[in-house]
Amino acid sequence: MGKLTLAETIRRISAEHLAKNGGLILGQCISAVGWVNGTVPSGVKGVIELPMIDVAGAGIAVGAAIVGRRPIFIVRFQDFMVLNGSPLINYAAKCKELHGRSAPVFIRALASDGLGPVHSGVLHGVFMHFPGFKVCAPMTPGEYMTIWKEFMAGDDPMFVSEDRASFKNTEELKDVVRPRAAITLFGIASTRFQLEEAARLLEGEGVTCNLVHIFRLKPFKIDARVLAPLKRSGLGLVIDSGFEISGAARSIAYELGAASGCTVRALGLADKTKCLCPPYQNKTPDAHKIFIAAKEAIKTR
Repeated sequence: MGKLTLAETIRRISAEHLAKNGGLILGQCISAVGWVNGTVPSGVKGVIELPMIDVAGAGIAVGAAIVGRRPIFIVRFQDFMVLNGSPLINYAAKCKELHGRSAPVFIRALASDGLGPVHSGVLHGVFMHFPGFKVCAPMTPGEYMTIWKEFMAGDDPMFVSEDRASFKNTEELKDVVRPRAAITLFGIASTRFQLEEAARLLEGEGVTCNLVHIFRLKPFKIDARVLAPLKRSGLGLVIDSGFEISGAARSIAYELGAASGCTVRALGLADKTKCLCPPYQNKTPDAHKIFIAAKEAIKTR
């Protein structure tokens, strides 16, 4: 039997949660349009279709979490988190600290490129801002298993930033640390699939770089895995698929720079609408954009 894709891994985790843990899956149109890219199990109990009641739907998920059902709450487009966020931000994230009672809800927020002005956003940076959430962006089967185990072992709400571009992936993404690297590239979310090609472009001009993969965004762990290659190269670039201004890339770049004493820059989406049609596509930074940003960072270090 071949390796499982990320979509198959999510589906297996979800089916087991429903069958063995008394869990729930809640969301809008989760069974009507391809079972959320094949990530939702069919023919099982506990999959609940919510009507188009964004704020109330999130409130139902929070209520289920409070009574111990550990719901998986699916939001098929991250832009919709602007509507769904209120009960999650104002209750689920706060109730443990303020009232001593947890609301562990597993929030699956899906991102995509090029699906229109209200279907293409990547908003994990927004949820990093609020105390009480754990925020992650797993892109591999192994990473997803890891964050699921952490969720089940803890009692915090977890914001899981997914990307449809990752669902067919079967491989784990490994760090690459090279001697005499001129820069360390830190990838977040779907930009991680562009790092190797960016490195090849840089090597074509005689520039060697380190590649470090980040999937836990908050809390972000400063350890030898991220610091050692950065200190050796003396320069870093954090790349994210979300907006750069006030986003995850700048936040993590600041933390890495403060901990290492090195210059660390950030690269994310431009400060303009993200949409399907030109000139508003504003896509996730590809290998060429990473290549250009890295060259500029090296030039002006």
